[in-house]
Amino acid sequence: MVDAALSATRSVQARLRDLPSRVVVYLILAACLFPETGYLGVWRKLTGGLAGLPVATPSASALAQARRRVGGKPLRWLFDLLKGPDATGHGPGIRWRGLLVVALDGTTLTVPDSPAVLTRFTKQAGNHGGTGYPQVRLLALVACGTRTLIDAVFGPTTAGETTYAPRLLPSLRPGMILLADRNFAAQKLVADIAATRAEVLVRLKNARRMPVLARHRDGSYLSTLGGLRVRVVDCEITVTTTAGKHTGLYRLATTLLDPHRHPAGELATLYHQRWEIETAYLELKSTILGGRILRARTPEGIDQEIYALLVVYQLLRTVMADATSTQACTDPDRASFSIAWQAARDQVVLAAGVIAGTVIDLVGAIGRHILAGPLPARRLRISPRIVKRAISKYQARGPHIDRTSYKATTGINILASPEP
Repeated sequence: MVDAALSATRSVQARLRDLPSRVVVYLILAACLFPETGYLGVWRKLTGGLAGLPVATPSASALAQARRRVGGKPLRWLFDLLKGPDATGHGPGIRWRGLLVVALDGTTLTVPDSPAVLTRFTKQAGNHGGTGYPQVRLLALVACGTRTLIDAVFGPTTAGETTYAPRLLPSLRPGMILLADRNFAAQKLVADIAATRAEVLVRLKNARRMPVLARHRDGSYLSTLGGLRVRVVDCEITVTTTAGKHTGLYRLATTLLDPHRHPAGELATLYHQRWEIETAYLELKSTILGGRILRARTPEGIDQEIYALLVVYQLLRTVMADATSTQACTDPDRASFSIAWQAARDQVVLAAGVIAGTVIDLVGAIGRHILAGPLPARRLRISPRIVKRAISKYQARGPHIDRTSYKATTGINILASPEP
């Protein structure tokens, strides 16, 4: 795949080098597995298991020049090759009533505060008085059941999520249902999503006025969002823990207009799957990066690094989906991303499979580690949205803040629609 990417993007080295382009791509990908280590340290991990073989000993500047020479196009080509839903299996959250469940949302990545980076990426207004780091806005389309990346785009934070979202629409297909939060409920964007023939389930602001054209017996009602006919579900969701109850109102709009085939109560339950994309971002930013800023100090280097990060994440998620698919009735949620990530790091250090035959092992060493340590079946828990580990001891919250994660139960009450 790497050779094909280099050939397609005309990035193969023009002459024999100590650092061929293929090896440089491996270095860039491996650096995403070892974000705590400099590139020289990553090189030592790549070559540590090759004792007895003639291995180059490049300098830090040689590695930097090689990365610039390869550029970001081969990494983008690799991501375009690997992206897409791994819809193996039929576990909860993968498909709902025959529809592939996908989610759309955005996040930000922090990048170095260098003069070159600031020519393209800016700091958030009001971010610690302008003393923070520049940021990149990343928007992804994720398959909720396996958390594989269907597509992703990124750019400066000067453009909002709804500006980037249309670039992801070509990846939507009939047979999908897209879950999105209130930020994506713009009339034109929802209409454009519906034009792809994918179904939509989007949350609306509770105060948004929606015309009631007809009521359904399940409590939902027919309405319009601009020129698009939608069905609206108003529901009250109560979360109960040993610490008490919390009730919130949700207003959902969907292009699924038949209340018999797609009942309102099931739609309200399905919307909870949207949080799978938040977990995907947690794995990307916390498990892989460990909360660190990216390494690259130029806009071109940032493009290269982000595509490499997306490739590594997609590879790990594909391995996890492949492994769980070999076990009947095993939900991909039972696979531990941390175990997959650590096992991949070990395989790199061991140089496992560097000289390999043509036998393809669907589970592989990483998959065997995943299957040996499955997570328990997911339990419903809630935790307050607070800083668990203060960045500064001067900003730390006092002991009166409740940091406990509670086991919870939920209750969904569909609210009767108003008169037409």
